[in-house]
Amino acid sequence: MAEFTIKRYAAVDDSHLPHSLPPLLRQIYARRGVTDAQQLQLSARDLTHFNQLQGVEAAVQLLLSAQQQQITICGDFDADGATSTALMVTGLQEMGFQRVNYRVPNRMTEGYGLSVSMVEQLAARGTDIIITVDNGIAANEAVARAEQLGVRVIITDHHLPPADLPAADAIINPNQDGCVFPSKNLAGVGVAFYLLLAIRAGLREQGYQPLPNLADWLDLVALGTVADVVPLDYNNRILVHQGLARIRSGRCRTGIAALLDVAGRHREQLQAADLGFALGPRINAAGRLDDISLGIECLLAEGQRAQELAAQLDNLNRERRSIEGEMRDHAEQIVARLQLDNEGQCPDLMTLYEPGWHAGVIGIVAGRVKDRVNRPVIVFADDDERMIKGSARSIAGLHIRDLLERIDILNPGLITRFGGHAMAAGLTLPKNHLPQFTAAAQDLAGQWLTAEQKEAVYWSDGELQDEDLNLQFIGQLQQSGPWGQKFPEPVFDGVFTVLSQRIVGSQHLKLQLQTAAGGVFDAIAFNVDTQLWPDHSVKSVELLYKPQLNHFRGTTKVQLLVEQMRALR
Repeated sequence: MAEFTIKRYAAVDDSHLPHSLPPLLRQIYARRGVTDAQQLQLSARDLTHFNQLQGVEAAVQLLLSAQQQQITICGDFDADGATSTALMVTGLQEMGFQRVNYRVPNRMTEGYGLSVSMVEQLAARGTDIIITVDNGIAANEAVARAEQLGVRVIITDHHLPPADLPAADAIINPNQDGCVFPSKNLAGVGVAFYLLLAIRAGLREQGYQPLPNLADWLDLVALGTVADVVPLDYNNRILVHQGLARIRSGRCRTGIAALLDVAGRHREQLQAADLGFALGPRINAAGRLDDISLGIECLLAEGQRAQELAAQLDNLNRERRSIEGEMRDHAEQIVARLQLDNEGQCPDLMTLYEPGWHAGVIGIVAGRVKDRVNRPVIVFADDDERMIKGSARSIAGLHIRDLLERIDILNPGLITRFGGHAMAAGLTLPKNHLPQFTAAAQDLAGQWLTAEQKEAVYWSDGELQDEDLNLQFIGQLQQSGPWGQKFPEPVFDGVFTVLSQRIVGSQHLKLQLQTAAGGVFDAIAFNVDTQLWPDHSVKSVELLYKPQLNHFRGTTKVQLLVEQMRALR
C-alpha cells in the first residue's frame, strides 16, 4: 500500500448532543457536522417539503392532465439512472398513468442522456411527454427538437446546470439558479422521488383514490442515492435510513432481494456500504458491458424472473471485474513507467490511454489508479476511429469539471464535449488532441493543486481501547449511520503486534493482531499486493481500520477491516 499520513480529528464541542450516547459516538457525530439532536432522528416526517423545488408545480400541472397520454421515461445507464427509471415507471403506473414506458441510451453506441435522435425515435413511436431522470439538464438541442415535434419535456436531474438551460416545459433540479430547496445533494433518484410526492399530492387534491404509499419505493431511493456517492446530508440520510429499514424488514422489491441473494448479503444486517459495494456495481455492470435495461428490468421484475435477471447481473459483474483487473494491471504498468521517467515524481494529473481498453470500465480504473497515486486521473478509451472518450476521477481540492471547463475556455475546440461533478467527470475529444489536452490539463492541475493536497492524508477518529472493541459498541456504531459520502463511516488507527498472517481467496490478507493491552482480534485487508504480503518478517503494523461485526457460521465476532497498513518492524 502507498505511503500515507494519518491525522486525527481534533476534539470538538458535542454538548448539544444527547448524553445518553457514548462519549465517542457524540464526538463522531459532532465532527461530521451534526448540530442538533433532531438530526439523529431521521424520521420521514422531517424530509424537506417538495414545494421548495423549483419547477415541480409546472411539472405536476402538466402531468395531472396527461394520465391517458403516452409518457416515456428517459434514464441514464448507471445505478442512479436505473433506480430513477424503475421508480418513475412504477410510481406513475401506481398512480393511474396507464401508458408509461422507458428508454435508456446504450453507453457504447448512443452516449449519455437525451439526444436529438432519441427524441425523434420516441416521437415516431407516439410519445406525448418525455420525463428525463438523472439527465437532461444540458440537453438543449434534444429539447428544442422535441418542441418542434410537439413532444412535451419534463427534466428531472441533479447534475450541475450549464449557463443556458434547455427550453423544457418544466425543469426540476435543486442545483438550478433560483431553486431554494436546501438539499442540493439529491441524487437523480431523489429528485424523481420528490416529483412523485408532488404528483401524489396533486392527485389527492383532485380526490383521486386509492393512492400508493410512496414510502414503499424508498428501497429504490436508498440504493440509487448510495450508489451515486452523493453527499449524505441530513435529507439524504433520512432517505437512505428509511430505505435501509424497509429492506432489512423485507419490505423491498423482489429484484433488490434477488440482488442481495446473489451478492451473499444478509438483509437483516444490511449497511449503506452494501448498497454501494454489492448492489450498485451489479446494476452498473449492465450499463457498462451490456444494456442497463437488464438492471431496470431486475428492479421491476417479480418472482423467478427477478432471480434470473439478478443472476445475469451477477455474471456481468464478474466479467466486469475481470476486464477491470486486466486494465488496471496494464494501467499500473504505465504508471510505473511514468514515475520512472519522471525521477519517481508523479505528474500533477495523469492521463492514460491504450487502444482496446473497454469504455465501460474506464471510470472504475480511473478511480483505482487515483486511489493509488493520489492524483487526478483521466482514463481514455476509443469512442470510434477518430474520437476517444475519457472518464476522470479527482482528489479533494481539485474540481475536475471546473478544470475541464477552464481548459475548454483557454483552448477552444480542444474538447468536443464534457460534463460532470467536482470529483468525477466525462469528456470526449479527437484522438490526436490527447497530447495537447494532457499538457494543458497537467499544467492547470499544477497551478491549482497545493503540495498538501497531493499528500495522501487519511483522517482518523482516534485509537480504540480494547474495551471499545466489543460486540455491543461496534454494533451501535454500525447502526448509527447511515454512513457515506461527506458523512464518513468512523475510522480508527492503532499499532498492533502481528500474531499471524496469510492470504485468503486470491489476494486478501487475513491477520490475527494483538493490541498493547493484550486483546486479540482478527483483521482483513482486501486486494493486497501479493508480492509484498504476507511478509513474515513484519512483527508490528500501524493500521487505519474500520471495526465491524463479522457473522460467520452462526458466530459473531469483532473484525478490523483494514483501510491502510504500514509495516513498522
